[in-house]
Amino acid sequence: MFKAIPRAPLLLGLAGLLPFFWGLATYMHQPLGEWALLTLGGRFTAPFVQLSYGTVILSFMSGVLWGFATKDTDWTGYALSTIPALWAFFMVGGGPASAALNLCIGFIGLLLLDLHFWQRRATPPWWMSLRLLLTGLVVLSLLPLAFG
Repeated sequence: MFKAIPRAPLLLGLAGLLPFFWGLATYMHQPLGEWALLTLGGRFTAPFVQLSYGTVILSFMSGVLWGFATKDTDWTGYALSTIPALWAFFMVGGGPASAALNLCIGFIGLLLLDLHFWQRRATPPWWMSLRLLLTGLVVLSLLPLAFG
């Protein structure tokens, strides 16, 4: 199951984690959070940066899954590919803790959808190696906010 991940998707995927970990850092380290708030504004500090970026990424991944669905003749792939975006739209709201928890659930659900498309050979062979790594790190970055 675990295949070597090509360098470009690995590096870009890891770079895509930066907003999650920046948000985590501003949440966990109060002086950094205060500096970021005063210097960069609230949009670039926890919880906003993690929640807004997480919503964008979950929706983006719906588009990736839609692309995988084009490799199959079964209509269910298209229907399944819309779930992460709909989840983000309907479930990521309310307070920061519930929004972060719902993002965690959304990313874990996305991982299950990734597995579905991977099993149907609609993804590159290394896809699950990348998705397991990135999903694990995203969820770890959101858990302190969810259970703060």
